Amino acid sequence: MDPDRVDKASGKMSGEGDITSVMGFSGFGKKARTFDLDAIFEQTRRTAIERSQRVLEDRQKDIQMEEQGESSKSSVAIKKAIAGPSRKQESESSSDSNSNSDSELIGPPVPTQPNDDDDDELVGPPLPAGYTGSTAVSGDEDEGDAQDDDDDDDDDDNPVKRIPDTHEITLQHGTKTVSALGLDPSGARLVTGGYDYDVRFWDFAGMDQSLHAFRSLQPCECHQIRSLQYSITGDVILVVSGNAQAKVLDRDGFNVMECVKGDQYIVDMANTKGHTAMLNSGCWHPKTKEEFMTCSNDGTVRTWDVKSEKKHKSVFKPRSYQGKKVIPTCCTYSRDGKLIAAGCQDGTIQIWDRNLSVHTKFHCRQAHTPGSDPSCLSFSYDGVTLASRGGDDTLKTWDIRNFRKPVNTATGLTNYFAMTDCCFSPDDRLLVTGTSVKKDEGNGKLVFFDRSSFQRVHEIEVTNASAVRCLWHPKLNQIMVGTGNGLAKVYYDPFKSHRGAMLCVVKNKRKEKHAETLTQDYIITPHALPMFREARQRSTRKQLEKDRLDPKKSHKPEPPVSGPGRGGRVAAHGGTLSSFIVKNIALDKTDDSNPREAILRHAKEASENPYWIAPAYKQTQPEPLFAEDSEEDEEAEKEPEWKKRKI
Repeated sequence: MDPDRVDKASGKMSGEGDITSVMGFSGFGKKARTFDLDAIFEQTRRTAIERSQRVLEDRQKDIQMEEQGESSKSSVAIKKAIAGPSRKQESESSSDSNSNSDSELIGPPVPTQPNDDDDDELVGPPLPAGYTGSTAVSGDEDEGDAQDDDDDDDDDDNPVKRIPDTHEITLQHGTKTVSALGLDPSGARLVTGGYDYDVRFWDFAGMDQSLHAFRSLQPCECHQIRSLQYSITGDVILVVSGNAQAKVLDRDGFNVMECVKGDQYIVDMANTKGHTAMLNSGCWHPKTKEEFMTCSNDGTVRTWDVKSEKKHKSVFKPRSYQGKKVIPTCCTYSRDGKLIAAGCQDGTIQIWDRNLSVHTKFHCRQAHTPGSDPSCLSFSYDGVTLASRGGDDTLKTWDIRNFRKPVNTATGLTNYFAMTDCCFSPDDRLLVTGTSVKKDEGNGKLVFFDRSSFQRVHEIEVTNASAVRCLWHPKLNQIMVGTGNGLAKVYYDPFKSHRGAMLCVVKNKRKEKHAETLTQDYIITPHALPMFREARQRSTRKQLEKDRLDPKKSHKPEPPVSGPGRGGRVAAHGGTLSSFIVKNIALDKTDDSNPREAILRHAKEASENPYWIAPAYKQTQPEPLFAEDSEEDEEAEKEPEWKKRKI
C-alpha cells in the first residue's frame, strides 16, 4: 500500500470521526453520495444540443437524397436513423469526436426518422432495412386525408351534423314545469326556475355524476318564475316572476336590487315609477351591463338601471290599430342593443328605437293570430332576421329591412305555454324551437329548421312532456332544454362541445361520509382547574371504537313487542289503560239491542261463582228478584210497529 494514501485517508477519517463523534452518530453506515446539480444540468444541456445538431444534419442529408431521387440512399438514411444511438455512442467513444462532453447520455435517445414530402413523422415501429419505397402507404394516406377533407366539407355544408345531440344529461329541477333557463356567458353555471317558485343553481365544474344543484331558493316567494337571464358580464341574474317587481340577484343568489312597484291608481302608466301588474318577460341589454328590460300586463315595456332601483329608465307603450292599450307578452333587444321588440296579445310585433320611446320604428299588425300570445322573439346573430314563436302554433322569420310580411312560416308546432322559446344556432344557419304535448299524449320535441330554406331538418324527442325552454350556448355548443315535467336536459357532443356538461359526467359520485356523532356530551371548559378539566377528545373515531367494545353502550335496542307482551314488557298498542280500553271496545262485537239480556247474561255466572261484589255483602245483601216474563209482554211484542208505544 502507498503510505501517502494511507496518511491522507487516516487524516480524513480522523476529521470525519471527530465530527461524527460530536454529532453522536459515529459508526452508522457510510457517507452519503453527493451530487453536483449544476454539472448535471450543464451535461444534459450539452447532450441535448449535440443530439439536436445530429438530427438536423440527418434530416438535411435525407432531403438531399430525396431530391436526387436515389432510393438506395434513402434506405441508408433509414439505417442511419435506426442505428442513431449506437453511432452516437461510437462517436462519443472515439478520440476524433466533435463532442466536448465526456459523460454518458441521460435518458433514452430520440430516434430520428426520415420525413416525407409533407414533413410528417412516421408512426409505429421503424421500417425494415431493405424497404425502399412508400408509394402505397403514401397513397392511402393521401386518400385518407382527402376523405377527411371531404367529411369536413360535408360538415361545413350540412349544418345538421353540427347539432350536439349524441349525449345528454338530465338535471332534476322538481316535478313542475321548468319555465326559465339561464346560462352565464362563460358557460360555467346554469340556473333554472319553474312553476314551483324555486330557482336552482347548477355548477358544471363543481358537480359530479349525482348532478345535484348546489343552491335552491325562492326569491319571489309564491310567484312562478317567468324568466331568468345572466347579464353580459355574468355577475348578476335577472329574475322575472309573476309579481310586478323584477329582482336582480348575484351569482350566489343574494339580492342586489328589486324594482319599485308603481301606483296602480294612476291612469297614465308613463307617470308611475314601475309596473303595476304581473310581469311577463325580461332580458338584459347586450352591450350595457347595467341596463335591463321588462314587460308587464299593465301594457308597458320598461327599461331599468341596476344602480337606480327607485324609478324606471324609460317607458314604451304598445298600442293597437285603434290606439288602445295592448299587453306585451314577450320582449327582447336587438344584437346591437339599438332596437327594442315586443310581441303583443293582439298578435302584433312592435319595434322601437331604444332612444325614441314614442313612435314605433317597425310595426307588423297581423304577425300572428289576434288573441294568441306570442311566446318568444329572438334576433339572429347578424341582426337582420327576427324569429317569432306564436301561440297560434307557428314559427315565423322576419327581415328587419322589409317588415311587412314574414320571410318564412312553419305551422303545426303545438304551443301550450306562454314562454316557449325559439333560438338560433351559433353559426346562424339553424333555428330551433320546442313543441308542447298534453299529458300522456306523446313526447315533446326539439325541432330544427334550416334558416334559408326553412325545412324541418332534424328533431330530438326530449321526454314525455312538453319542451318549453331551449337555449343553445355559442361558447359551449350545448343545448339546454326545460321540460313540462320538471327536468332540465343538456345535450352535448364530446367532439363538438366544450366544457359544460362534459366536466361533471367524468367525475365519480362522492362517497357519503357518515357523520361521526359524539357518543357522549363533551363540555369544553378551557379555564377549569386541572383536576376538573376533562380530557380533550382528539378523534371521535377512537371513542366510537371503544364504545363498540362496551357491552352496555353497544347494546342493540329492543324492538317493539308485537302481539301479547312477554318478559315483563307490554305491547305498544296496549301499554296504557286508555289504549287497552279502546282496543277492547273495538273488539267488543256483542249485540246490545236487548238491554235485559245484556244485563242478565252474566247473572248465572255471578250467582254460581261470586267474586267482586257478592262476597263483600254476603251477610247483608238481600236476594235479588227479577221480574218474570208475562203474557202481556208477549202480546205487546206481537203488536205491529205502528201500535207500539214510542219512548
